[in-house]
Amino acid sequence: MTEQLTIVLSQMTQAVGDLAANAQAMRDVRARHPGADLILYPELQLIGYPPEDLVLKPALAERAAATLAELAAETADGGPAMLVGSVEWDAGSLYNIVALLEGGRVVATRRKHELPNYGTFDEKRVFAPGPLPDVVEWRGITLGLPICEDGWLPKVSAHLAAQGAELLISVNGSPYEIDKDDRRLSQVFAGRVTETGLPLIFLNRIGGQDELVFDGCSFVLNADGGTAHRLTDWEPEERVTRWTKGAPDVEGGGWTCDAGAIAEWEAHPADIYSAMILSLRDYVERNRFPGVVLGLSGGIDSAICAAIAADALGPDRVWCVMMPSRFTSQESLDDAAGCAEMIGCRLDTISIVPAVEAFDAMLAGSFADKDVDITEENVQSRIRGVTLMALSNKFGPMLLTTGNKSEMSVGYATIYGDMAGGYNPLKDAYKMTVFAIAKWRNETVPRLSRNPVTPVMPANIVTKPPSAELRPDQKDEDSLPPYADLDRMLHMLVEEEASVDDVVAKYGFDRDAVARIERLLMLAEYKRRQAPPGVKLSTRNFGRDRRYPITHGFRTA
Repeated sequence: MTEQLTIVLSQMTQAVGDLAANAQAMRDVRARHPGADLILYPELQLIGYPPEDLVLKPALAERAAATLAELAAETADGGPAMLVGSVEWDAGSLYNIVALLEGGRVVATRRKHELPNYGTFDEKRVFAPGPLPDVVEWRGITLGLPICEDGWLPKVSAHLAAQGAELLISVNGSPYEIDKDDRRLSQVFAGRVTETGLPLIFLNRIGGQDELVFDGCSFVLNADGGTAHRLTDWEPEERVTRWTKGAPDVEGGGWTCDAGAIAEWEAHPADIYSAMILSLRDYVERNRFPGVVLGLSGGIDSAICAAIAADALGPDRVWCVMMPSRFTSQESLDDAAGCAEMIGCRLDTISIVPAVEAFDAMLAGSFADKDVDITEENVQSRIRGVTLMALSNKFGPMLLTTGNKSEMSVGYATIYGDMAGGYNPLKDAYKMTVFAIAKWRNETVPRLSRNPVTPVMPANIVTKPPSAELRPDQKDEDSLPPYADLDRMLHMLVEEEASVDDVVAKYGFDRDAVARIERLLMLAEYKRRQAPPGVKLSTRNFGRDRRYPITHGFRTA
């Protein structure tokens, strides 16, 4: 019986649907660790997670089976065994699996039992649940292999422990949410260790996938609940862990992991900013855009988006455009210029005044008996959207939108105007979060940055009252509550699904004011359905998490 083991945790990214690239990445890891006993890869590493309906294509599962067989055959060289996540068809059903490869063959497969079907997860849509998994006997060791959600709930781990598992290995595709790193370790998986009395490996992927971003934060817990290893967040890492059975100083004589490095995971708001950098980087590069273009207004939202883009891609791939109207202040012109100079990116100025005058003339007959109102404001925003999309079409960069979650919640955005674009780093960031990350970025160079400069915007951008500058002396708070109050209302209405009365009871706000915000939140659903994707940060982002009907008549006030 083996008394010592070397297990490599490969915390790595994935390219959904690119089986060849994913397989080669796994081969490369294995080649770097020829002396290991076992190499672990994250959930569905071969096909990428989440595959969504792409996995329903029979050709994908067929290629996955063929590629898995090739990887298995390569283990005949006597090198490390591999635990690989993939899919398999059986009797008309598709399963999410892990496969243990060694000695030139697939030694064992286990199917995911608990299929998450909440929030961002739709696994019951594409996968069938496997039975409660049996343990795997490998080299005289009894392994339990709970796949992601199998480890988040007690049943599977308890079943494996009852079958005699000596070590739990949980491979995951667990997306980032604020504070989720600590919850995984200290609450969920520490709970599995306490319940079973077994050591546990938690391995997670990194990287962006459309609206999701994965933060890694993998770890190893010994049977006594102590943390033996913590891998870094956001970055790839291959952590070599060494295990001993029956160490004389360990009670019970089971498997124990030698102590290793304990990475310091990022606190707020650094983690939020890293999520924005990594998600945007992977979205732009995997969709093969040469860079990004965005409107730089002199306001905080566009300024921080420009900084995020430069951190993600490098300043040479960020093209900012200032599009002044007759309402644009000199202060905004100066702030935009100062921001672009600090970041080191390109800034062009294209006046929209000729286009606005042309639209005024075009619509003069139809609007002859109407007062000037929000319609004319929206025309300005749509002219800017058309201008930026023209540059995107002509030269190829993806257009970034810059609206924050507070604005998107209440419809304070122009559909086909400032909502036009391909991706929005701030989509799930409330306005107060935007203020926090802007202040932090002006004082700090992010660890993932490709633009290590600071500050990145004039201090005036952070401190001045927000304004869309679509009419004289306009301020956001002319038509909205102060953002500190608005965000408290929205957090309860959106994240907590609270009622108007709940919000009033907690904060003492005027009931009519909260009822108005709830009404605006509901009315803006049709706009959000047409908004570009953006990185998920919270427990209830618009889109994957919060799926409301556009047409409905329910209000809580």
